[in-house]
Amino acid sequence: MSGDLAGLWEVALSDGVHRIEFEHGTTTGKRVIFVDGKEILRRDWMFKLVGKETFSVGKSDTKATINIDAVSGFAYEYTLEINGKSLKKYMENRSKVTSTWVLNLDGTDCRVVLEKDTMDVWCNGQNIETAGEFVDDGTETHFTLGDHNCCVKAVSSGKRRDGIIHTLLVDGTMIAECTE
Repeated sequence: MSGDLAGLWEVALSDGVHRIEFEHGTTTGKRVIFVDGKEILRRDWMFKLVGKETFSVGKSDTKATINIDAVSGFAYEYTLEINGKSLKKYMENRSKVTSTWVLNLDGTDCRVVLEKDTMDVWCNGQNIETAGEFVDDGTETHFTLGDHNCCVKAVSSGKRRDGIIHTLLVDGTMIAECTE
């Protein structure tokens, strides 16, 4: 990393939390993007100091764009968009379409993410094989983490506004959902 660090963002996707760093040399026009510490894009000697850089993040190749805008004189503003939405809007929408739980199993921290639209389950960046079944009060999605039996229960809240409530059970114990 040089002294040209202009932006730093952390983006939570289903496969994990990704760190995006952006360097911008305002005298040379240099642009460098790092995702999780790995350089993924470098442009040296760019004469146009403003613009956009688009790249992919994570295992699902989520589209990310860094916008470089002049504010005044030689001051610049850097914003990150994910899938065409501002980072804030993307994260607000994401909390509606995913549920996330963080827990410690056998001394290992686990980040379990449920994608509500597909019912895919991810743990620490790996897509987990699941088995779903219909039960009297909703659905259950079963999977294992190590030697632990896990289940995501989906039950109607009974209120249209609240929709379906997803609960993670590990060996029969309910795990509290976390907000990212």
